[in-house]
Amino acid sequence: MTQKINLGMGRRLAASLLLTLCVACSADSDDPSGTSQSDPVTLPEVLVFSGTEDAIAYMKEQDWWGGDWHEQELIAPRALVTGISPAWRSNAQQLSVADKKEMFYRVMLPLVLHANEMVLEGRRELQAAQETLAAGKNLSAGQIADLQRALVLFRVMDEDSAGELGADRDRILEAIDELLYRLDIVPPGLALGQAAYESGYGTSRFAAEGNALFGQWTYGGEGLVPGQQRAQLGDYRIAAFEWPFDSVRGYFINLMSHPAYEDFRRLRAERRAAGQPLSSLALADGLLSYSERGQAYVDDLKGIIRVNKLEAADRASLREEPLRLTAGADGPEAAAELRREFDAMRASGELAEMYARMRL
Repeated sequence: MTQKINLGMGRRLAASLLLTLCVACSADSDDPSGTSQSDPVTLPEVLVFSGTEDAIAYMKEQDWWGGDWHEQELIAPRALVTGISPAWRSNAQQLSVADKKEMFYRVMLPLVLHANEMVLEGRRELQAAQETLAAGKNLSAGQIADLQRALVLFRVMDEDSAGELGADRDRILEAIDELLYRLDIVPPGLALGQAAYESGYGTSRFAAEGNALFGQWTYGGEGLVPGQQRAQLGDYRIAAFEWPFDSVRGYFINLMSHPAYEDFRRLRAERRAAGQPLSSLALADGLLSYSERGQAYVDDLKGIIRVNKLEAADRASLREEPLRLTAGADGPEAAAELRREFDAMRASGELAEMYARMRL
């Protein structure tokens, strides 16, 4: 899948989530890593590919292409794609159906696994707060502030109620319990199946124009207008995102917070309490409200998971290696220009903000 970086990144994340990290990229290097020699510290790489064949060659070098997905131990490169190029819609037509699917799933899986790592990190922080309170100690002001932000983000409380949490130990423990119920992983195979279904393997107009992978609706005038908008449902649009991880992040938060997905959260909690695996096929049954098609949608989604053996992704993990960002262009000249854009983003601080978006 070829990708391009999206300049002019929005500043939607809270300042507390921003990391003071930059990503280096050389404008005149033939090495796709584009690592600048002038940076005084070791920084994550940006891999710029000149086309689909270049990206596939890299995946093969990383032992991340080919073979039977179901039979492999899936340990994915820690490489996150920065955007879906409009050219992917036409490039995908030049690939076999099998290669198109493999490209999509292998590019998407690290995004989902990274999001799940962030979820588990959040759960560990909440559990540490529980232990602090159980030991008769108080949470720090920073812990309380983080807790209040999470309660609002996951729709447990509104801002006023969260702000009144104070030092009430019982209320804080109840709030943490509710957050642990909501903040839990999404089976990777389920996320891959929905992304493929909702975006046509990344070839939809919404994916090309707005990195929209999960068909999430939004109101209020922002987003992409559907070609056949149904007036009786209001002025809804398809939510657009600055880069694919934003779309994954939005999807995760949606499943963890929206009232429509309470069945999903209940099924997940029941399976975790019973010591059962959080499988894609089992939790798909909690998504009857994801589409107006209801059970027919769930049946189609489960068919995608089965046919493409996506439950294997439920057991996948990321390699223990430095994180990389990937981007693609249509040809060597475009790749060189893209490296220059990355340099400009590094200098302006936009790339640091993009890196910070890799958190929930």
